Amino acid sequence: MPAYKDKKTGKWYASFYCMNWKGVREKKMKRGFETKKAALEWEREFLRQSKADLDMRFDTFVELYVTDLKQRLRENTFLTKESIIYKKVLPYFKEKKLNTITAKDVIKWQNELLAYRDENGKPYSKTYLKTIHNQLSAIFNHAIRYYDLKSNPAAKAGHIGEKEAGEMDFWTKEEYKLFANEMMDKPKSFYAFEVLYWCGIRLGELLALTPADFDFENGLLRINKSYQRIGTRDVITEPKTKKSIRTIKLPTFLCEEIKEYLGMLYGIKPTDRMFPISKSFLHHEMDRGSAAAGVKRIKIHGLRHSHISHLIDLGFSAVAIADRVGHESIDITYRYAHLFPSKQVDMANKLENERIDLIG
Repeated sequence: MPAYKDKKTGKWYASFYCMNWKGVREKKMKRGFETKKAALEWEREFLRQSKADLDMRFDTFVELYVTDLKQRLRENTFLTKESIIYKKVLPYFKEKKLNTITAKDVIKWQNELLAYRDENGKPYSKTYLKTIHNQLSAIFNHAIRYYDLKSNPAAKAGHIGEKEAGEMDFWTKEEYKLFANEMMDKPKSFYAFEVLYWCGIRLGELLALTPADFDFENGLLRINKSYQRIGTRDVITEPKTKKSIRTIKLPTFLCEEIKEYLGMLYGIKPTDRMFPISKSFLHHEMDRGSAAAGVKRIKIHGLRHSHISHLIDLGFSAVAIADRVGHESIDITYRYAHLFPSKQVDMANKLENERIDLIG
């Protein structure tokens, strides 16, 4: 089909008819191309995309992938995936044909990521490398599942990075107490950190809390939503996973603290956010409090690790802990295995005693 030149702008445009998914013939047009070749290339790629022709360019398939997933994911999750795709994946693969990308191509891309250093000479973290690679692999898996691509070259090349890189930062109960004492000068900060530490909830779950989520008579907290700041908007979504929707039993002292805090919030309604603060505010408070208390600075998510490690120290099972924090028990077992040393000792001692009983 021909391309056309706009006499007013001097640029080229593509204009043609095609059948939409309902079988209705409709007109497609796109303007602003610098060359006739570019206009014709856009038309060819559009038609390949509409037919799901695997000979299409990688960036053309990514448009399909994004359209397919956008309505299925939480907005913040989608924006994160989209950012990785457009910044780390597309620049390398965009002009390659989807069905001609090989494991060798992926390895070359991986090597570029591994060789990267920022202005301070630091490489990408191992967890970030794995996240980037997983996104490329997800695109190929989508093409296999829904568009009949034969194989995943990213899977064949093998992954890079690690899921859980480095040691897990957390505070002991004593370290948290030192920190909490330094937070008492700002009630909003103090009570926010109390909930994070003693309940082990995620930061987004904390920032979405309302008075209606608490049942003080029975000492319960219902977790059923999460807060995100997207651009200039406050967005309340469902929690991270279905397992994240849960009810937490609160210790009596924490119930009293939360009632005390709510009493300070004049005119608060049952559905108002209790902590209308930003994540950056709490990050700043973590800096301030840890420095004043003389304890190591951990990430805010480290308070969740701290809660879990405290429960492990108290002797609770992985299943019980998982129910409280909204994880799968297998995740608790795998991610926190190094925090179960006393359990390993108990197992060894019991096995030793059994052996002694057997030999008499």
